[in-house]
Amino acid sequence: MRRTDGELIMLWALPAMLIIWVSAFFLFPGFLHPMSPTLPAEEVAAFYRDETARIRYSMILFNWFGVGLIPTVILLAMQVRKMAHRTPILSFCLIACAGGPPTLFLIANMFWLLGAFRPDRSPELTQLLNDLAWVTFTVLVPYLIAQCLLLALAIYWDRGDPPVFRPWVAHFNVLIAVALAPAAFGAVTFTGPLAWDGLLSFWVKNSAIALWIVVMGIVLAQRIRQQRAEVVAAA
Repeated sequence: MRRTDGELIMLWALPAMLIIWVSAFFLFPGFLHPMSPTLPAEEVAAFYRDETARIRYSMILFNWFGVGLIPTVILLAMQVRKMAHRTPILSFCLIACAGGPPTLFLIANMFWLLGAFRPDRSPELTQLLNDLAWVTFTVLVPYLIAQCLLLALAIYWDRGDPPVFRPWVAHFNVLIAVALAPAAFGAVTFTGPLAWDGLLSFWVKNSAIALWIVVMGIVLAQRIRQQRAEVVAAA
């Protein structure tokens, strides 16, 4: 019971994190609408001078709570450990993937924060920091893709009766991985759907991440509550 209660506490932290992330997303002036890679250095520098406070506070908020997704991935890894596999390797791989996206996301945040730290610096240097932030933020998807595919494989290979997760959860993770893949090429073009402000690299990628968090949060909640009921019944 004590372990199950701990899992519920970690799970209920996810909605709070989601609210904070959405708030920070709307607070940062560079996301709605996303900045274009074609902006000249002078306009990029003017953006950081005009929006210094909002950039600083939104990035500080992201830095404090950007690691909030790690508990959810760890909870998923714990569920994978309960699947009928011959080896726990998939759960270990999921745990290894858990730290990658938050780390790269925090690095991107630091570049945005550094751009706003001295907004009066040379426009070319500010543009460099802005490029570092956007490219890092956009192309960090390999960790997320691996995370989705590992989870899908674990579900497909689960021979439990009943399985921990239904097959549709695996199908869903494969689709999310496909939706994330184009963003890996966000550093090869300045315009079009693959650019960091484009349809695929920005809107589809971020919508897919948000959808994954919501759906997997609901799936995890249902599974943990079911396990909690089984423990109570056994007691």
